[in-house]
Amino acid sequence: MRSLKAPFSNNGSSARRLTLLHLVCAASLFSFLVFVIQSSFFAGYQQPLADLNKEEVRILSDFQSSVQQCVAKRGLGLTAHIIDHCKLVLKFPEGTNSTWYNEQFKIYEPLEYPYDVCEAILLWEQYRNMTTVLTREYLDARPDGWFDYAAKRIAQLGADKCYNRTLCEEHLNLILPSKPPFHPRQFKTCAVVGNSGDLLKTEFGEEIDSHDAVIRDNEAPVNEKYAKYVGLKRDFRLVVRGAAGNMIAILNGSDDEVLVIKSVIHRDFNAMIKLIPNPVYLFQGIVLRRGAKGTGMKSIELALSMCDIVDIYGFTVDPGYTEWTRYFSTPRKGHNPLQGRAYYQLLECLGVIRIHSPMRSKRKQDWSDVPDRKMIRRAHTAALSLKKSRSGQAGDLGQFGSCKVWGNVDPGTKGPISGSSDMSDTRKHSGYSKWELTPFNSLRKEAQDHYKQMEGVSLYKMDGNKLDDLVCVRHSSDSIA
Repeated sequence: MRSLKAPFSNNGSSARRLTLLHLVCAASLFSFLVFVIQSSFFAGYQQPLADLNKEEVRILSDFQSSVQQCVAKRGLGLTAHIIDHCKLVLKFPEGTNSTWYNEQFKIYEPLEYPYDVCEAILLWEQYRNMTTVLTREYLDARPDGWFDYAAKRIAQLGADKCYNRTLCEEHLNLILPSKPPFHPRQFKTCAVVGNSGDLLKTEFGEEIDSHDAVIRDNEAPVNEKYAKYVGLKRDFRLVVRGAAGNMIAILNGSDDEVLVIKSVIHRDFNAMIKLIPNPVYLFQGIVLRRGAKGTGMKSIELALSMCDIVDIYGFTVDPGYTEWTRYFSTPRKGHNPLQGRAYYQLLECLGVIRIHSPMRSKRKQDWSDVPDRKMIRRAHTAALSLKKSRSGQAGDLGQFGSCKVWGNVDPGTKGPISGSSDMSDTRKHSGYSKWELTPFNSLRKEAQDHYKQMEGVSLYKMDGNKLDDLVCVRHSSDSIA
């Protein structure tokens, strides 16, 4: 019996161990299958996002390569060094004579500048849809627009808020149209003419005048003396406070030239405005906190909001400069030419502007080495999607995704033309109606098509140097002038 019991007992233990092993294996297999199924489910849910990000990075990387090639071919002595799909550094040759001394930081102007291409393309492509002139509809739509914001645009008010709205309106009505007088794509080509002394090295006059609109800065003279260098056409002029006292003499009978005030309205401007028939408006743009800034950069912003193609002249200087030269006066300090040239070169290779300079006088300007609009649109879409995924935003928010404040224009309200009651005699021959009463059907087809694509919505910035929060005002078809 013992001889039989032992084997029987061993077989039973083996059987139990085998059964237990089978159960463990089965349980493990079951757990593994559940894990695989769950993993497949969630991977199937998340994979498109992962693949999408990879595709976006690839698109942006390809775009970076195009920008790099563009910088190398366009000249101006710069090279682009790619850091990743968004970031690059623009460098000048080591032999560049950096003689511009920054008194604030006690250093000479550097020879390399880092940029985020993704942020830059989002910023400047948005400007193609923006309204860059302050309007009554913006103040009406923005929360506390009249009480809180309006005061910031009025100098010598003596208060940081418009406790007396009537008083604020008296100041602003001089330069406040009811709705945007200028539309995106209103002009096909625009020339922005800076004041660099380099303009005297090449006769750009006829070429500048061939544009649909020309934008100039401050006191820059337009006369026969400089005609072959800077042309005679005058449509828009962006001015700062210091130029107000000279404007009547500078305008010299050019009644249709539109003045756009860069910063704030004040007594000097008010007095000047009441003596001229020219349209005058207040600039409504973002704050660009970088070396390439000032009136010239604001002029580019203004142009991009109205024009398909923006050509710039008089924005470069040769290496070896000691001061910023002007074509009509003695040199002056206050600009960082190398940093400015680097940023303008970046903007050119992002398809924002086209640079004309005597430094390129010997090359054919065919622009074929600048990324085309299709590539730029793809890069813009990828940068926007990547930004949304990083911030946790889901879904396609569409062209109005940044609209944080909405307003509507009453179909039956057209609003007054900007100006004041004591300007009546001068305004009888004014050029305001040329812009503020422009019939919609008189705009070029591209402007009409864009307006319809935007569903009659005007986009305005809120504050600071970001475009994440916009004020958006919708116009009905009945309210189109």
